Amino acid sequence: MRSAVLASVAVAALVVAGEPKPTPIVGVKLADWSLPRADTAKPWSVAVDGGNAKAVVVAFLGTECPISNAYALVLTALTKKYEAKGVRFVGVFSNSQDDAAAVAKHAKELNITFPVLRDEGALLADRFAAKRTPEVFVLDGTRTVRYRGRVDDQYDKGIKRPQAKNHELTDALDAVLKGEEVAQSVTASAGCIISRKPKAKDVGTAHGEAVTYSKQVARILQKNCQECHRSGEAAPFKLMNYGDAAAWSEAIREAVTEKRMPPWFADDSDKGKFKNDRTLSPEDKATLLSWVDQGCPEGDPADLPAARPYPDGWVLGKPDEVFTMPEAFPVPAEAPKGGVPYQYFFVGEPFKEDKWVQSLEAVPGVRGVVHHIIVFVKPPSKKPVRPDAPPIQQIFTDFDFQNPDGFGEMFLGGYAPGAVPFSQGPGYGKKIAKGSRLVFELHYTPNGTACMDRSSIGLIYCKEPPKHQVRTRTIMNEKFLIKPFAEDEVIEKSSTFDRPVVLLKIGPHMHLRGKSFTFDLDIPGSKKERLLTVPHYDFNWQLYYEFAEPRHLPRGSEIKCIAHYDNSNKNPNNPNPWQPVYFGLQTWEEMMVGFVDYYYDDVK
Repeated sequence: MRSAVLASVAVAALVVAGEPKPTPIVGVKLADWSLPRADTAKPWSVAVDGGNAKAVVVAFLGTECPISNAYALVLTALTKKYEAKGVRFVGVFSNSQDDAAAVAKHAKELNITFPVLRDEGALLADRFAAKRTPEVFVLDGTRTVRYRGRVDDQYDKGIKRPQAKNHELTDALDAVLKGEEVAQSVTASAGCIISRKPKAKDVGTAHGEAVTYSKQVARILQKNCQECHRSGEAAPFKLMNYGDAAAWSEAIREAVTEKRMPPWFADDSDKGKFKNDRTLSPEDKATLLSWVDQGCPEGDPADLPAARPYPDGWVLGKPDEVFTMPEAFPVPAEAPKGGVPYQYFFVGEPFKEDKWVQSLEAVPGVRGVVHHIIVFVKPPSKKPVRPDAPPIQQIFTDFDFQNPDGFGEMFLGGYAPGAVPFSQGPGYGKKIAKGSRLVFELHYTPNGTACMDRSSIGLIYCKEPPKHQVRTRTIMNEKFLIKPFAEDEVIEKSSTFDRPVVLLKIGPHMHLRGKSFTFDLDIPGSKKERLLTVPHYDFNWQLYYEFAEPRHLPRGSEIKCIAHYDNSNKNPNNPNPWQPVYFGLQTWEEMMVGFVDYYYDDVK
């Protein structure tokens, strides 16, 4: 029997002795099981490799789930702490798209020190009734399940606490090691749904025709998802072909049903105002859900649309010119006290002639540690600057602090989580004057792995001088105090245009305590109007909202930004509700900025 077990493991089959399919609930003693290691294909058996352990932690993980990846680092740290106490950790990868090679590579990249196993067909996941990555199970010395659920409460959908408040896994391990009952033996796990191969079902209809990937779903994904869900982009997994979509079908169902994807945070009352509205139409939503319900039929590949081109990995197309940091910056594994200071780099040589930028795309060198890139245009200095002066002093030597555009006067574009590249199309451009230099501002947020970052931007220039010079105004309040435990602190700032202007797009910016944000418009002699309402601000998505029809405003028009902050302990992302909060650059401090892109309407 044992030789048969080992032989079958070699071909990635799950071997179970004893009961056929017990329900894996707390208190159930599981029979022996074995799976192949992803790196060596050698079997790992809970009876043999975990035989002498006082407890075994079985963690279901996935290579493309960001919450799973964050907890893989936590579990590796716990391995060091608990192995000496007789606890064995093992990672199980059950996603249909995670083959052994991908799992082994993933474990190496994340420096996972515990064994990682490939669960072909999700058979072990079925036996444990595991649903998400990560989900952990604690087995005691008799291989009885004593705990199932999350590792702790540090990470969840839209939540990234500076540190966990509750530590359910370690609490369970400590209880098992002491021979005590686990006080909280079941918790809801966070993370991504384990992707199992969809089971074929009777093909139904949507709007009078069968729903297939080739005929309907591929077009919806191209239009709404692939810009981010492709190799090298911000999304954690790809949705570029049928295999990708089928593997993530349950995750698609969940995200669409919960209105988390595609990301869009404007209030429903703003429907129709913005041409970059990412929301799915009711028809597209119904089609996607019907496709998943029907078992994700592929359909006839002849019905597929032409692939959407992405030249050389650039969303906006091949740049006319690429600028890269002069040298790589070493990002530490852990942030020092006070965080990694903002870094500034002069990039490229002074421009030999005026240039007009139609599109800008910033690409982080190491996306996981680059929170944002801001590209400034530093004009030729009119004042002498010491060559050994700090970069920030060199950059802002000639800055006019009375300019109503604020730092937007020098703002060319950039990158931030969830943001899309700057592009206004023909007839519009941002000016880089002759003799100016580009400056990168980078905010690094270490993620547990030391790395070297060398970020870049690509510029597409206007083919001829544009009709309209795009400008950016930053409506920013730097003088505020958010009181400790305040659930709804309101901060406001206004800006008045002294010339007629045309509004193109607007966008809010806050940090972890940001709750909601509105832009109000007050035109002299007219009724006040609400331009944008973001009722549930999400720091992880820095979006611009581009008007479907540019807004022509007369001289004297005022835009008022109203920001609400939650500094209470009810805000799961709040790092320190017991402290007052002031303006600051780091994410645990706060900002209040309304970005406005516009052009002057009286320039002929």
